[in-house]
Amino acid sequence: MTAPGRFRGVGVGPGDPELITLKAARLIGSADVVAFHAGVGRQSNARRIADPLIRAGVVEEELRYPVTTGSTSHPGGYAGAMAKFYESAASRLAAHLDAGRDVVLLAEGDPLFYGSFMYMHDRLAATYETEIVPGVPAFAAAAAAVSSPLVRQTDVLTVLPGTLPEAELARRLADTDGAIIMKLGRTFPAVRRALAAAGRLDDALYVERASTPSERWLPAADVAPGSVPYFSLIVVAGDSRHGVGRRSASAAVGHRTTTDRAAELLVVGLGPGPDRWTTPEAAAALAGVDHVVGYAPYVARVPQRPGLTRHASGNTVELERARLALDLARAGERVAVVSGGDAGVFGMAAAVFEAAEDPAYAEVPVRVLPGVSAVQAVAARAGAPIGGDFAVMSLSDRLKPWAVIEQRLEAIARADLVLAVYNPASRSRTHQVAQMRKVLLSHRPDDTVVVVGRDVGRAEESLTVTTLAGLDPGSVDMKCLLVVGCSRTRVSPNGAVWTSRSVADS
Repeated sequence: MTAPGRFRGVGVGPGDPELITLKAARLIGSADVVAFHAGVGRQSNARRIADPLIRAGVVEEELRYPVTTGSTSHPGGYAGAMAKFYESAASRLAAHLDAGRDVVLLAEGDPLFYGSFMYMHDRLAATYETEIVPGVPAFAAAAAAVSSPLVRQTDVLTVLPGTLPEAELARRLADTDGAIIMKLGRTFPAVRRALAAAGRLDDALYVERASTPSERWLPAADVAPGSVPYFSLIVVAGDSRHGVGRRSASAAVGHRTTTDRAAELLVVGLGPGPDRWTTPEAAAALAGVDHVVGYAPYVARVPQRPGLTRHASGNTVELERARLALDLARAGERVAVVSGGDAGVFGMAAAVFEAAEDPAYAEVPVRVLPGVSAVQAVAARAGAPIGGDFAVMSLSDRLKPWAVIEQRLEAIARADLVLAVYNPASRSRTHQVAQMRKVLLSHRPDDTVVVVGRDVGRAEESLTVTTLAGLDPGSVDMKCLLVVGCSRTRVSPNGAVWTSRSVADS
């Protein structure tokens, strides 16, 4: 029985045959079968690069794409057409491997960097001996062409496909030091607008066919959109982040004189999720500030635009980010601190006022703009469970001891109040929901209504109506908000949960 052949994914670099590695050259020259992808109506670029190394008479397998855009008559759309193509291509290569032939699949740049090799790897690597030979990626050649240092020291480099939604591309460009934007072609006009919105257009360099005889580069702002081929990319050097128009927070604080008047600091609630739940007042305020400060996922929800600097941080540094915002406002900068939901409900408003007690910030006016809270969103989806008196608690014991939480749960249960529960669980807090359930069951009947809202307002939204006895603590995570009913909470025949406003004399 013939032993199976070996499958090699070989990177041939960005275009210059002299950038092919020695190992790649050796494997290409000794292969029984050389395979390569080709676009519709085009010759394979990978095949062209490797041409001097391919032996005469070797078996060649051209894997020609059936489509290169999202338009296709395939019933499964573009994804369906491509999946069928990859399955067919993998079968063709498998036939050679089963016959004992070594197969080299050429890949432009690096095999695992935005390449088609990975789809063959997905289908063949589990069955056949597989080896991957890295190649020089196109962005490395492009950076060399423009002599641009991508990143230094602790700078962050982000590689972005130009096919991202324009707003998302702008946000990511604003949040990184150095950037590479791939997959241009028809996406270039949107990419250019995203660069402008992020304040990075003046620093962006367009590079076409890097390392080839037809290589050219020029400022991205000077590129005619209709002239952009697929084999092009944009380099945004990390150094530009720290130049004109990309001030760091410390530079922003220090660039004004001490005689400047402090600006008003805004604390803005963004609502619990979708943009339509951000109030017009909040949107207008955010459109007028120069800095946005907050927890990274909330900062990401603020549309990027020219002149806006974003200061994103982790989830447990509320006072630090409040002080940063106050420092910026004290220096006269227009600043907004953002929170999800309502900033005054377990949000940044309290942290800002706590930090503002420092006499150094005595002249900084602080104004809080309300937002739709998560409890309002979950309650509205359920019906009207907080139609009467209710209490709101966080189960997080990061800022208060669990003993205090239990005391408050006891008091709320005895008072027969509806209870809205924020922060019920996290990866490091997995037991609190079970303990809460135990405390409440000692005062309330098993059939007490409980609403579990997860990701309300987002695409993954779910709403579960259960009982206190039936509540599964293991199904609750940080994306959930719970509403535990009281003796007056009911479930209507249509499934709506509501709490009567009437309370009988005791």
